[in-house]
Amino acid sequence: MNLFTIPVPSPSSLWTTVRSGGAFNVACSFAALWVLVKVSRMLRWRVKTTQLLGPPRTSLVYGVSRDLAISQDRPAMYERWATEYGVVYMIPSVLGQTNVVLCDPKAIAHFYARETWTYVKTPLTLAFLESSIGKGLLWSQGETHRRQRKALTPAFSNAAIRKLTSVFYDSAYKAKGQWDNVIESSKDDDAVIEVQNWMNHISLDTVGIAGFSHDFGSLDGKRVSVAEAFDTIGSNQPSAVDKAVFLLASVFPIILKIPNKRQNMFTQLGITMEQISNELLIRSRREKDADISQVGEENSLIGLLIKSEGQDAELHMSAEEVVAQMKVLLLAGYETTSSESWALIELSRHPDVQTRLREELLAFGPDPTYDQLKANLPYLDAVVHETLRLHPPVRESTRIAAADDVIPLSEPVRTASGNMTDNISIAKGTLITISIAAINRSSTIWGPHAKEFKPDRWLTEDGIGGKAKEVQGHRHLLTFVDGPRMCLGKDFAIVEFKTVLLVLVKNFVFEMRDGPDAPVETVRGVLPRPRVAGEDGTGVPLRVRRYE
Repeated sequence: MNLFTIPVPSPSSLWTTVRSGGAFNVACSFAALWVLVKVSRMLRWRVKTTQLLGPPRTSLVYGVSRDLAISQDRPAMYERWATEYGVVYMIPSVLGQTNVVLCDPKAIAHFYARETWTYVKTPLTLAFLESSIGKGLLWSQGETHRRQRKALTPAFSNAAIRKLTSVFYDSAYKAKGQWDNVIESSKDDDAVIEVQNWMNHISLDTVGIAGFSHDFGSLDGKRVSVAEAFDTIGSNQPSAVDKAVFLLASVFPIILKIPNKRQNMFTQLGITMEQISNELLIRSRREKDADISQVGEENSLIGLLIKSEGQDAELHMSAEEVVAQMKVLLLAGYETTSSESWALIELSRHPDVQTRLREELLAFGPDPTYDQLKANLPYLDAVVHETLRLHPPVRESTRIAAADDVIPLSEPVRTASGNMTDNISIAKGTLITISIAAINRSSTIWGPHAKEFKPDRWLTEDGIGGKAKEVQGHRHLLTFVDGPRMCLGKDFAIVEFKTVLLVLVKNFVFEMRDGPDAPVETVRGVLPRPRVAGEDGTGVPLRVRRYE
């Protein structure tokens, strides 16, 4: 008998067991079958997967996963292990699982080229995404992902974003006006402003107008239910129990269906986003039918979604998929603003960089066009990309191999048996982890000043080291990942980022409220966010004054 072939009891034999032995024997039979299948898969995995070196297990139940979960600097842990064990290594995970960690640019490029087909989202990720934002672009894989992405691509083309640049400016200037009022009402010539909350409002209103032709009005102080749902999650940081439950869910995703406070918040967020999405869709369909807008004729997101609803549409999407895409955009618009908050923090910590950036912006004169934003403001571009390098909104990803594969390496590593190899075999079912943040600020890849905020590295030919040039992705960064799942809204996000930063830095001077050395930590909203130590939720209070 083949080592990996396990005889499965027929339905008739199982029924015989039920009749003769009762429920207890049935339970034992299924338990034995489950163990046999697991052992079979484990044996196959060990034979088919190159066994690598890695850190020892620190917990019988969690491996090293709990250490990572509670660490204030996960990327540093991944980088330290890469230095000790090589550019690819294995880490013990929950209940006997093992993750292969890739820190090699060549291996990572191979991985991303095959993501969504050979390397797919884990059952836990799929369950979480489906329950919170539905079966949209983030959830979908393979052919479904290709179809959905192709349907949405025109909304994120250069031509489409060029038309939206005025929307970005409008939101930024609306925030500027509100900040002017706050400073005017202050007794001094400055005011402490919680900037992260304002970045959220800028992006939410921008996404509403740019994507759905709807102004949420959050910059005007209007109550927005989806913003409140996001803020509730950010104000309630996960407890040790929450983290332990989520780790166990990586083995038993059904755990996510067990109600708890944090899971209930995500469920409510999903419900709120769905309600808003449906309201916007109903309004847009009505306007299209009445021919009082061109929503169905333009390459706007809402127009493309309504077009895709038609049964004869080339890239047809179901009603469920359409709503899910809207929820994805709401999530992306609200939760990826951490980069803008980090930029203001870094400029507050580095007043020389802030002054130099302001000088470039003021010297340029009138507000630049879309094309000028991309090509004519090199220091603004450098500040934006240095922020994206050090503070990516999504810091790591884990996928599971849907088929056997061989991953090439740019340099050999030592295996667990002591041999050297320049490629590793991956068996179906293997978990693969890439720490985006670790790669973006690795000293091996980016040089001795990798951890420092140095926009100048983007301005000279030798500023980006040889190893960094091997990283495939936008500007040698993994911030937007790579391959078929590269962030579709990358250009939208960068142009919005530049526009907001330009307007604010031209008009205001930023300082850390408690001095330049005030500690800033990373906490969780839906995605990781900065927080000034000691603040509640995800607070980032900065001292702001007008630039005269």
